[in-house]
Amino acid sequence: MPQAAGDGENGSVSGVAAERAVQDQAQMVVFKLAGEYYAVDIHQVREIIRVPEITRVPRTPDFVEGVINLRGSVIPIIDLRKRFGLEAAQASDEQRIVVVEMEDKTVGVIVDAVTEVLRVDRDRIEPPSPYILSLDTQYITGIARLDDRLVIMLDVARVLSASEREALARFEKEPERDGEV
Repeated sequence: MPQAAGDGENGSVSGVAAERAVQDQAQMVVFKLAGEYYAVDIHQVREIIRVPEITRVPRTPDFVEGVINLRGSVIPIIDLRKRFGLEAAQASDEQRIVVVEMEDKTVGVIVDAVTEVLRVDRDRIEPPSPYILSLDTQYITGIARLDDRLVIMLDVARVLSASEREALARFEKEPERDGEV
């Protein structure tokens, strides 16, 4: 009977080598935004959905599109183009909401299109240049060098400032009041 990978002395060694290879890689969800490629760590992504009808919420920052009901949970939706100060996009069938875990909050971010789930060797990821980093770009964690393109890696937990996260938490918790606008 043939040995399964991981069985026996040789299988264990190759299993350990394979595990190390996976640890030396970053797995990410890649998406397009204004013609550029961005990625978030797959561990921050809960799911990817089509853009449903979004309920607007008054007195929220302009980049907050509103909220959706996702299987009984109210999820705030952020337009990443607006958050990054990019030109607004026309609605399309390719747009998606990437539902992410942002510290202890679940938030949806609108992107132009999700292109792939990708594994990249960590040695192909460079830290962002200090020349491009500012208080407004602290969410950039690195730039992955692929054969045919560069992918900007984001930490979604840093996309919003602490005060913006608090504002989102407040309007999520506020009960709806009849007749109030």
